[in-house]
Amino acid sequence: MSFLQRIRPRRPTRRQALLTGIAVVVLLLVVMLMRPDPVAVQLATATTGPLQVIVEDEGETRVVDRYVVTAPVMAYAQRVRLEVGDIVEAGQPLVRLEPPRAAMLDTRSQTEAAARVSAAQASLRQAEIAAQQAATEVRRLEELYEAGAVARQTVEQAAVQAARAAAARDAARAELTAAQAARATAAGTGAGTQQVADNIRAPAGGRVLAVHHESEGPVTPGQPLLEIGDTRQLQVQVDVLSQDAVRIAPGTRVLLEQWGGPNALEAVVTHVDPQGFTRVSALGVEERRVRILASLTSTPDEYPGLGAGYRVLARFIVWEEGDVLQVPTAALFRHDDGWATFVVQDGVARLRPVQVGVQAGLVTQVVSGVRAGETVIVHPGNEIEDGVRVG
Repeated sequence: MSFLQRIRPRRPTRRQALLTGIAVVVLLLVVMLMRPDPVAVQLATATTGPLQVIVEDEGETRVVDRYVVTAPVMAYAQRVRLEVGDIVEAGQPLVRLEPPRAAMLDTRSQTEAAARVSAAQASLRQAEIAAQQAATEVRRLEELYEAGAVARQTVEQAAVQAARAAAARDAARAELTAAQAARATAAGTGAGTQQVADNIRAPAGGRVLAVHHESEGPVTPGQPLLEIGDTRQLQVQVDVLSQDAVRIAPGTRVLLEQWGGPNALEAVVTHVDPQGFTRVSALGVEERRVRILASLTSTPDEYPGLGAGYRVLARFIVWEEGDVLQVPTAALFRHDDGWATFVVQDGVARLRPVQVGVQAGLVTQVVSGVRAGETVIVHPGNEIEDGVRVG
């Protein structure tokens, strides 16, 4: 027998192999029992989808053009038969005026009435020119829209301005009619002169919103008699915090919710006040607020029953994109000079620096550092560190 044959080890017996396997299993069990339990955490998934940054506040509806019908001269008004909510047409008689019971008309009254007619005629000429220019602008923008040079929203805003100019023209016509009636009344020489009663007519079509002088009796010049407005043309007034108002501009899209209907209504911001004001909140805190007006772009058929003075919840969309990688804001925390999150890989938390974009309340845009579909830890506690097992 050679030397190499004498030192060759013997093959382990079956009993020895079995004992070795049992020892390895026992050792693994001991190691597993000594390992710390995984830390319970709340998990979320990084997803890709639409993201919006929204400023939310309560608002109140109001008609776009509200007309306060006043007495043009001192007269005796007959009882108003209209009630709040009644529909009126442009030019429809609203209030019948008669000469005062004790008229004292002199040369001065006649001169003032004639001057008022002249002023009303000048205002009517200006209003007609403005209405014609607004209508021409709408036609021009419609041609540009068909050519793809302007957005549809620009055409709609021009149409709103044209409607306002037309309403102002109609109001100027009504004012001229009232001034002419006042001049005719002032042409009398005294209480014994036969004078003809006249009607105050509606400057535009709409609904009666308020009746200020219902019973018959004397009225003075400028005294409010009733208010009318077209409730099919509504806008919303929202008083937002000044720090939120700086992110809102004319043209900003608005969603109106909690108005009583099943679906949200669409609106667009038309005006942002340049001057803020102070309002005391329900908690007694002084807040700087800014008045914002937004006109409804949804059709009247979409908000039946909605009138002026109704409460709505306005959500101003100050930023939005349709395909954004996002994670819960609670999954992000400050790390060094930037942001980071914990990504779960094979049951282990891994610290991952990230670059964030737009923050939208409960979710935040992630520019880099996390991929779509990866799992992140929400509200990581102090016990969560890089390499800690989680479950």
